[in-house]
Amino acid sequence: MYDRLKRKETAIGVIGLGYVGLPLALAFAKQFRVIGFDINPERVEMMKKGIDPSNELEAEAFHNKDISYTADLEDLKAATFYIVAVPTPVDKHKVPNLKAVLGASETIGKVLKKGDYVIYESTVYPGCTEEDCQPILERLSGLKSCRDFKLGYSPERINPGDKEHTVETILKIVAGCDAESLDQIAAVYGEIIHAGIYRASSIKVAEAAKVIENTQRDLNISFVNELAIIFDRMGIDTREVLEAAGTKWNFIKMTPGLVGGHCIGVDPYYLLYKSKQLGYDPQVILSGRRINDGMPAYIAKRLVQMLIAEEKNPGQCRVLVRGITFKENVSDIRNSKVADLIREIQDYGIEVDVVDCYADEREVQHEYGIRLAESITGPYDAVVVAVAHEAYKKDGEKVIREVLKPEGIVMDLKGILPVEMEGVKLWRL
Repeated sequence: MYDRLKRKETAIGVIGLGYVGLPLALAFAKQFRVIGFDINPERVEMMKKGIDPSNELEAEAFHNKDISYTADLEDLKAATFYIVAVPTPVDKHKVPNLKAVLGASETIGKVLKKGDYVIYESTVYPGCTEEDCQPILERLSGLKSCRDFKLGYSPERINPGDKEHTVETILKIVAGCDAESLDQIAAVYGEIIHAGIYRASSIKVAEAAKVIENTQRDLNISFVNELAIIFDRMGIDTREVLEAAGTKWNFIKMTPGLVGGHCIGVDPYYLLYKSKQLGYDPQVILSGRRINDGMPAYIAKRLVQMLIAEEKNPGQCRVLVRGITFKENVSDIRNSKVADLIREIQDYGIEVDVVDCYADEREVQHEYGIRLAESITGPYDAVVVAVAHEAYKKDGEKVIREVLKPEGIVMDLKGILPVEMEGVKLWRL
């Protein structure tokens, strides 16, 4: 397979051209012939024009690449090495939503041929590739996994907004259904991954490795979030405590905050789901999720307490929230906990204006029913700095002083403002 791909006798098909799939497809297109497939024709047309719908890649990233974009299933038949890079979110009940990954399996199953390879990059629970996706591939193709076609898993490690840790510079885990497939998959990925290849012993091991990466981060953040709640009651600045503790060589440096996005706030639920299926109810993982999911309500309540302490009627107050994307310097609003915070504040009858220099107004309205303010129209009783966009670091204090009422309240959830702001009641998470 590797030799045929290298000679461009056949192509790599990447299914799903979002935050994960598009950078991966373009990286492969430096060395191989690539067919980029997405079910959204509008996105496909944008990419044909050298535009990244996710606003992560510059136009130069599309130059001099051997890649074609399509939403037509027939075009996928020219590929023999299929990579699935579709999203795997959870539904409103925190249950894994496998619609996209199962749909991608159906798509490939319709064009799968003898000798083909299918590799999944989407984050799933251990066993999903072989227990849920493989049967679909076999049923629709009439072929048998490992005998007629090869199955593999290579978890994505894309970090949106990170220009340093890119596809090529992150160590890549690969796994195959047998020794032959592992060798071939490692060889293909090895052509573009400069950081090296790690060969997992099985597909399940690779799936499990991916899902615990973000679960570990979720738990670490939940710990410092709980510390923030405790230290707030003690009147101690949490970030000063963490800075002091961080002087010890083996202290894990984490900061409190809202945990959203499509990875850290989602992946633990995949592990929880599978664990409960097996009859075990995880305690530590679930506890961490409860703390992190509860932070928007905690922050909103704390804001109301501070307003009341200033003898203000919350129902007559106006609050500005700066930032609604799930993290700094990206336009991604998926699973943004800032949206939850805004709703919690509004539930107290407070008028909230929301601005974000990265988020798309239509997407925010469609996803959360929240309308971004066209401009900042103060004065405000409080300003909540929810996302650490670079622009907010540069103009944060200046803008706040322009729109905040005298002796107003500032909630700095990301610790990007000066600790001492004269005439301002500053609260840091």
